[in-house]
Amino acid sequence: MALTFGKLVEEAKSNVSGISSVEAKKKLEDNPNTYIIDVQDAVDAGACGLIPSSVNISLGMLPIRADLELPEELRDPELADRNRSILVTCGLGGQACLGAYLLKQMGFTDVAYIEGGTTAWKQEGFETV
Repeated sequence: MALTFGKLVEEAKSNVSGISSVEAKKKLEDNPNTYIIDVQDAVDAGACGLIPSSVNISLGMLPIRADLELPEELRDPELADRNRSILVTCGLGGQACLGAYLLKQMGFTDVAYIEGGTTAWKQEGFETV
């Protein structure tokens, strides 16, 4: 049977941690060096707002930007440290979960996704830009 988006997300959820928006906000306050990645495509990023200090790296480009074996001009230098705290978000959380799982598979040790994505973040009344 072919995998669906939902099945892929289910598999990812069983392998990577999801945290609430409240927990994510606390994590950012406790560790301002936490890198926040919004994995929506650029055309969609910001449709529901972006978390302040987040960067947009589409889900498709994430493994390229995080690959230390590719030429330096293709990589995101902020992803060089595999122990850096990383939070992944998107509009509703599904793509974020896949992105966090991908990073975990690439050796990142402190990675989680925001359950409900930026939509949940906004519902808590937290700032977006």
